Amino acid sequence: MKTRILSAKLPSLAIAAMLLLAGAGHALADNVLRIAREQDSSTFDPIYTILAPDVWVLNQFYSTLVRANEDATDIVPDLAESWEVSPDGLTYTFRLREAKFSDGTSVKASDVVFSLARVRDEETSPMRSLFQVIETMETPDDRTIVLKLSKPYTPLMSALAMFAASIVPEHAVKELGERFGEQPVGSGAFTLKEWARGDKVVLERNPHYWEAGLPKLDGVEWIYVADDNTRTLKLQAGEVDAATFIPWNQITELQGNPDIKVQLDKSTRMDHILVNHAHEPLGNKNVRKALNMAIDQQAIVDVVTFGYGKPANSFFPLDGMDYNPDNPNYPYDPEKAKAMLAAEGVKDLTLNFVLVAGDSAHDQIGVLVKDQLARIGVTVNLTKLEAGQQWDALIAGDYDIGVMWWVNDIFDPDQKAQFCVSGDPENRSYYTNYRNPEVTRLVQEAAVELDPGKRKAMYFEIQRMAKDDVHWIDLYYSPFRNASRKTVSGFVQNPLGRYMLETAVKSE
Repeated sequence: MKTRILSAKLPSLAIAAMLLLAGAGHALADNVLRIAREQDSSTFDPIYTILAPDVWVLNQFYSTLVRANEDATDIVPDLAESWEVSPDGLTYTFRLREAKFSDGTSVKASDVVFSLARVRDEETSPMRSLFQVIETMETPDDRTIVLKLSKPYTPLMSALAMFAASIVPEHAVKELGERFGEQPVGSGAFTLKEWARGDKVVLERNPHYWEAGLPKLDGVEWIYVADDNTRTLKLQAGEVDAATFIPWNQITELQGNPDIKVQLDKSTRMDHILVNHAHEPLGNKNVRKALNMAIDQQAIVDVVTFGYGKPANSFFPLDGMDYNPDNPNYPYDPEKAKAMLAAEGVKDLTLNFVLVAGDSAHDQIGVLVKDQLARIGVTVNLTKLEAGQQWDALIAGDYDIGVMWWVNDIFDPDQKAQFCVSGDPENRSYYTNYRNPEVTRLVQEAAVELDPGKRKAMYFEIQRMAKDDVHWIDLYYSPFRNASRKTVSGFVQNPLGRYMLETAVKSE
């Protein structure tokens, strides 16, 4: 089975050879970086999405008050050139630099207040809970913003650095209304030139970008190519300059290609199986535990990631802030799993497993999980959908189990704890409908705890309880996997997933 799974997704040597001959020596020569990616965008309004393909593109349009540095270990200035925090942690004062939006208008303090109020107050804003602590906002002048909090909030600076807190022009949002998500105006390094849905997103250099000498590219094209192998073949043929989500089984081959550079960047990514607690008997913790113990995590890591991944033992990212390396994991024990289902009176269980069509990792995970759960008497129906449709199904709760992955948007653990296990009614614990009142309490208390040692202990306990509850089924941690032609420099992601395209360079 292992051989069949792996070989099924290898590219045809004949096709690869023809494409390579056709494209050899014909790398795209202009100063536009063309990137083949696995999913199209859904919106460019930063407060209405958490979808990574949206975020990784809209990050190029917008600036924030502050941002994470290149290795995502600290907060550095962006639109705010300086800031002060009161001794009691309740007042944050920011001083704006001189900057303009892509339409040539100046970035003003009122735009900052408008932007933060949107993400905090809009009922359909997925990240609004991170900003509820902001009680009032004042603008003594056009370059000064004063935020007053209802209580000290340790993750605030990290939250202000995330995509949802992007600064947008008040006049453009009010003028465009719902169309703003398709016609974004920001103060980032690039601006939107064209969005051909289902095909490509075309960016061009923002002539008003505040950071001198940047960006170095004239433009960027994000080209939608759903199939993993097709993206790789286009890269090898020189039809694109770079490609995202390189299939695990082709990394070694590409590393041996003198015209290709493979980037395995440190990441906060983890892959997991979401479990819909609202669909019985999945609301039963013992049933979820049985499913977890019936899934051979190490076998999935070995088959899917070719050794580049590592089994995940927590929903916190590997080596991230307050991650517990000793968090207990479930053993692979199908016999015990079968006995647990019998003890709960569960038999003839059938699960709808939603996956992304054309994703080689999803294909392999689906086949493996279907086979492993069959050994304990559970039937798994594989439902393969286009990536956006799969995401919509998860949000709507139209699934029993589903493969998904997460990349942190901030290095502070609060965001992931709030979104994935707090039981918030807006996101329903990452659309699993998981809720444990004790976990909810700890998440809220950890967010405002100022003592680092006490805060870490709280997050260790949150990780332990979530694992015991099987809020979802952990799969693996992995690096980001991208590749580019040798003519490209700086096509990298920081650990939070941000492509650092402002400084990327393309040569002849």
